[in-house]
Amino acid sequence: MMNPCTRRALMGGLVALSFSAATLSAHAQAYPAKPVRFVVPYPAGGASDITARLLAEKLSESYGQSFIIDNRPGANGIIALDAIAKSPADGYTILMGNVGPNAINAGLYLKLPFDPIKSFSPITLTTSVPIVLLVNPEFPARTTEELIAYAKANPAAVKFASGGSGSATHLTAELFKKMAGINMVHVPYKGDIPAMTDVIGGHVTMTFATSIAAAPFIGTGRLRVLGTASRSRPKSLAQYPTIAESGVSGFESTSWGGVLAPAGTPAPVIASLHDHIVKVLAMPDVRDRLSKLGADVVASTPEEFATHLQSEITKWSDVIKSAGVKVE
Repeated sequence: MMNPCTRRALMGGLVALSFSAATLSAHAQAYPAKPVRFVVPYPAGGASDITARLLAEKLSESYGQSFIIDNRPGANGIIALDAIAKSPADGYTILMGNVGPNAINAGLYLKLPFDPIKSFSPITLTTSVPIVLLVNPEFPARTTEELIAYAKANPAAVKFASGGSGSATHLTAELFKKMAGINMVHVPYKGDIPAMTDVIGGHVTMTFATSIAAAPFIGTGRLRVLGTASRSRPKSLAQYPTIAESGVSGFESTSWGGVLAPAGTPAPVIASLHDHIVKVLAMPDVRDRLSKLGADVVASTPEEFATHLQSEITKWSDVIKSAGVKVE
């Protein structure tokens, strides 16, 4: 027979659990009771900013509460992620994450003011933006295979431009260099546009860039696409072969976006944000707008996003270590 003390302890535990569940349920039902701050680690106008603003507009309509964009560029996204990591875990501050700040930086910097995994609660992946291999139209190689053959026949003659040391485009080229078994000389620039401009001018051989940044140059014929770095041909660039199809088996690099919250954000709030964001991503006008930007919609579970994030951190940390990449 249960003694009175044990019975009281058990009843107290059940009441506490019931109260906790009721509190979480009430939190989810009331959310959001005030405007939500949507932090973007880049200036206005870029792919992450455009995606975040599109989501914010639709989420404001869906919830009947404002989602306000807060652009916090600087330090390769570290400023924005640090702000999120130190924000209250109540769902009123969320982040438009990206491969650079959330995955690449983990291997690029010896010390960060937050933990790339433990400081955040993934909500959902949102987009995948193809990265393309570009050359000057006058360059003799017309395919990825021909570029590789040219590089092997002319050691160190191929110069590749990037948007900066440690950038996604730089590391994509380092991965390509390693997997294709070729030697190339890195020429860093302050951004993808200056890098592509010098490829057009014939000062460097090639570069990798996101399809969004490269679209104006591809459309006018000033740059030639040799292939895409996607696992499969993206809908927006289906006419071009993947680099993996072109002899570099397993090669893959994409610029992805996803929404995260501070670690410890209540599960019902994460679930609510996930459901609303996924519904927004399924809207035809949203998919059409993102497709025109060159982005493919990706909706994942929080668990799938967490697995993807860990995989990307491991992958790019290995590339950074192998290539000996350092930032100033």
